[in-house]
Amino acid sequence: MKGGQSVNHFTPEIDLHQEILKLKKKKNAVLLAHFYQRPEIQEVADYVGDSLGLSQAAAKTDADIIVFAGVHFMAETVKILNPAKKVLLPDLSAGCSLADSCPPEIFGPFVEAHPEHLVVTYINCSAEIKALSDYICTSSNALKIISAIPKTTPIIFAPDKNLGSYLIGQTGRDMLLWEGSCIVHEAFCIDKLLDLYQRHPDAMIIAHPESEEHILKIANYIGSTSAMITYVKHHPRKKYIVATEAGILHEMQKEVPDTILIPAPSVEDNSCACSECAFMKTNTLQKTYRCLRDETPEIKVPKTIAKKALVPIERMLKLSK
Repeated sequence: MKGGQSVNHFTPEIDLHQEILKLKKKKNAVLLAHFYQRPEIQEVADYVGDSLGLSQAAAKTDADIIVFAGVHFMAETVKILNPAKKVLLPDLSAGCSLADSCPPEIFGPFVEAHPEHLVVTYINCSAEIKALSDYICTSSNALKIISAIPKTTPIIFAPDKNLGSYLIGQTGRDMLLWEGSCIVHEAFCIDKLLDLYQRHPDAMIIAHPESEEHILKIANYIGSTSAMITYVKHHPRKKYIVATEAGILHEMQKEVPDTILIPAPSVEDNSCACSECAFMKTNTLQKTYRCLRDETPEIKVPKTIAKKALVPIERMLKLSK
């Protein structure tokens, strides 16, 4: 109190967008963001993409610091590709249900029990799982990776059973699937989706191959995150019902501003009627700013794990050129 009156100390709000831009320039840093990140993070990023595009961008960057706005396994992949660079993740709690569904202590013995199989793992897995793999793939290049392996060679595909089943249907390969899944892509409600379609019969349903089979059966188009954006861009119809994490709608709408985009409904979420990844949304613009300002939290991958994991990642990148 002073003179019987309280003294208020007002701290003006800083422009986080501008501050992040300044810090990136000052520190020779690059900000990579996944399509599922919050729109405000996507807007300040140097590159926004899917797992394959982000891996390719990470492999090419000459920045000293890489801030990865995504989830933990993605930041690990960036660190494996850039062992000498500082890799930061705005929030270490940004995990992944799919990666968690494939623990190394269980997957390791599973692989050892099938020594004649090549191991192809979806990039949505930990560095330890990548180190146990022969090839890494993303939803963008999975068909290409599987097709590059001789048909007589048996394959273990992990961790996503839904993507694996889709690939079996597309390639005819008899792959041994790990029983993992993504809670976001399994959250789509078929009944709600069909009801939504009845209200919008002129809409096309597009879906990510991590979705369950009953969703994929009614989809007009199935593709990776980036492939869905490209498809809508090249086919600017009036309406699309989009069955993947709702964060994709930000970039997709920028590409087709006059197209109506409707997020596919989930089982539980009645507030926005869409499916969002809580892990992806853990990162905020504030955390991104602090992460770059303080250069923490930093991602570390043990050298022995990183060395083994780099081999299948590089095979993926080579086949994806």
